[in-house]
Amino acid sequence: MNSQQLFRRSRLRLAAWYALVMGGILGLLGLGMAHILVQANWAALEREIESSAGTLHDSLEPMLPPAQDPTGVLQQIFPDLCVVEQPCEPNPSLIQRHTLGISDRTTYYIRLFDNQGNLLAYSPNQPESLSSTLNPDTWQTLQTKDSHRYHQFTTILHGAAHTHALDEEPHKAPSWGYLQVGRTLAAFDAERQRLQWILIGGLPLALGLVAVSSWWLSGRAMQPIYQSYRQQQQFTANAAHELRSPLASLLATVEAILRLPPTQSEQVPTLLKTVERQGHRLSQLVTDLLLLTSLEQNTTAQPPQPCCLNDIVADLAEEFAELAATTQIHLNHQIPDIEIRIMGQESQLYRLVSNLMANAIQYTPPGGSVMVCLAAHDRIATIAVKDTGIGIPLEAQSHVFERFYRVNSDRSRQTGGMGLGLAIAKAIVQRHRGQLALDSEMGQGSVFTISLPS
Repeated sequence: MNSQQLFRRSRLRLAAWYALVMGGILGLLGLGMAHILVQANWAALEREIESSAGTLHDSLEPMLPPAQDPTGVLQQIFPDLCVVEQPCEPNPSLIQRHTLGISDRTTYYIRLFDNQGNLLAYSPNQPESLSSTLNPDTWQTLQTKDSHRYHQFTTILHGAAHTHALDEEPHKAPSWGYLQVGRTLAAFDAERQRLQWILIGGLPLALGLVAVSSWWLSGRAMQPIYQSYRQQQQFTANAAHELRSPLASLLATVEAILRLPPTQSEQVPTLLKTVERQGHRLSQLVTDLLLLTSLEQNTTAQPPQPCCLNDIVADLAEEFAELAATTQIHLNHQIPDIEIRIMGQESQLYRLVSNLMANAIQYTPPGGSVMVCLAAHDRIATIAVKDTGIGIPLEAQSHVFERFYRVNSDRSRQTGGMGLGLAIAKAIVQRHRGQLALDSEMGQGSVFTISLPS
């Protein structure tokens, strides 16, 4: 399996898991919200029924005498209700509706029972299939043969209050009967069905959006990993290339030494110097790679120490003076009289400035100049390395700090080193919580500016 297939499969698995988890969360949230809305509507409906029954109950109890023909009393109190075993000709008026406490007769119905559980009166709009036998349960949910549902509340009715002669305290008479107030659930069922259709239609749409977003997000999540993998591949190829050249030269030299006839033994020291030079080159490459790795992984255990940047710049200017003179380059430096100190690793700071100065001298043609300037402002120390060299193209300036990168793609030994100098410089600056900036123009030169907190 190649890398493309591996990353594509990993992205698909990540997207599938994300979609599964988010789909489950959205599904549970949707079902939970629907359940909460249904329960809230159901509780509001029961409060409405109970409130209407309570109003009707409080209006009727004072009008119910404890001993009298219930049929006659009901005909007087409820002229719009149908009395059992009598013709039902309802003709309600607005005042009677208000008296009964029920304004919407198409939604509510009323039923009255005596204390024996016998049906006495009922609303004309009550469901036809309701039983005439009393069910004393407080709340009931009923369903008729035509699949219409009703919710019903039952409360006890007492007769008019009477007073004892001794204490004149009013007491409730024994139970007179039962009052039932019911309400159709058509509106409630319609609302619940509407929520169900919203879930049925909205949940797949939401899951589709989750699937699309999960694929996009998985791509964003996998992108840094893929870039890191590509950089690792590129690093392996570059390292192999850098190691291959000196190894090939070294092996060829050793083979030449082995094939030399005894008469040409005077050439052995020259060939051994070539072996030594290539060995040093390999050793330097390995050392640079180990240093870069330790800087990036922050594995150095030495605590930071006060470092004088004045001494570092002055020492390196003196050290590179001979190299600059050999290549006919004017090397100058500007150091303030006041000492500039920062906390850091002195050996790493030496390597940082040394890499930039060597890079400037290497890419400056004979007759050019290199200037190193040290300054401090607002607790920030700056070291600027300016040259009048060949410059760096704009499209290459964002890559010059990468490992093994060279502006010249032929990777010739005459146009550069191993491509690790600027990468090490960048890592050292980051290790010291600073910044390394580049300003370059083709044919005019480059300026590398180091900014370090003092």
